[in-house]
Amino acid sequence: MAETSLAAVLVGPQQFEIREIPLPEIDDDAAIIKMEACGICGSDIGGSTFRNGNEHIMGHEPVGLVYKIGNKAKAKWQIKEGDRIALEEYVPCGACKYCRSNDFRFCAATDGASHTGDTPRLWYGSTPMDVWPSLWGGYSQYMYVHPNAVVHRIPNNIPAQHAAAFLPFSNGVEWAYGYGGVSLGDAIWIQGPGQQGLAAVIASSAAGAQKIIVSGLSRDEARLNVALKLGATDVIYADQEEDIVKRVMDITGGEGCNVVVNVTGGGKDCVAQSIAVAAKTKANIVLAAAGNETVNMGSLGRKKIVLKRANGHSFQAVEQAIQFIASGKIPMEDISTHTFPMSRAAEAIDAVAGRPGAAPGAIHVSILPEV
Repeated sequence: MAETSLAAVLVGPQQFEIREIPLPEIDDDAAIIKMEACGICGSDIGGSTFRNGNEHIMGHEPVGLVYKIGNKAKAKWQIKEGDRIALEEYVPCGACKYCRSNDFRFCAATDGASHTGDTPRLWYGSTPMDVWPSLWGGYSQYMYVHPNAVVHRIPNNIPAQHAAAFLPFSNGVEWAYGYGGVSLGDAIWIQGPGQQGLAAVIASSAAGAQKIIVSGLSRDEARLNVALKLGATDVIYADQEEDIVKRVMDITGGEGCNVVVNVTGGGKDCVAQSIAVAAKTKANIVLAAAGNETVNMGSLGRKKIVLKRANGHSFQAVEQAIQFIASGKIPMEDISTHTFPMSRAAEAIDAVAGRPGAAPGAIHVSILPEV
């Protein structure tokens, strides 16, 4: 009898259906993993609205054990059956100039806007069910590993639901350190205490930043308390602050911030506030999840300000994030707050979104391969 996998298939807006899907016969350069946990990203909130109109298995933060693997795949990825791995969401072509320069996240094969050809973009968590072999998402018991998948080894000492935070952590590392260039003695303001914002705190602390300021809203009290545990020197309740720019300038002794990372998901005046607090001789403003805001270029003044639009994460950032999680120095139990079985995927997404009636206090949430 052929082996099968149960999976939570998105069939409509916030509507999931448990289905049984055959495990494929794989080529020598591919693999199948048995899922342990799949993290839920903030982008899954929008993704669950069924905006692409195609039934698919969600989940692009997968962690699992290698179940089947071809010999070519073993040699390429240096893994074998039983090894624990994580996959990035991208499935690049592996041959273009972007892939060859380690900027594979810009490969046309990973970009729905620029991708051409008869097949849709291959992206874990959003590829349609009618693309063979359907098992393209982590809300499942098993998942297909494409020959061009970006694979990372995960140490066995990490609980699965903690390991599943590797992607939001890598975003925080990339945005604070890679794009922001935070370094020894710097002052950084992280606007937004979500998964990525908290990871930016970890990266900033490891880089030796002198002032790590995190802002959020009154409802973010638990997250801001976690930020302090992770190394933040100051937290600000933006909705309680009469003049947040003055507060940041006071914290930095009037010098301002060398780095600002905007992960608000839609703040109205955050970019203007970033410019206002920018230090004169080094100010990298990283727009990772900014709102639709018009910038007054005249407000830049005589400062070395660089505005950067953040685009995902690099391979190195993911590796660094995994090391942070594996170090045992981070209170992951305060970050990986909830787990849900596949049959409750809609509830899990509600928890991440903080919707009324949802499980309270969610920061990072994982789907487990259980019904």
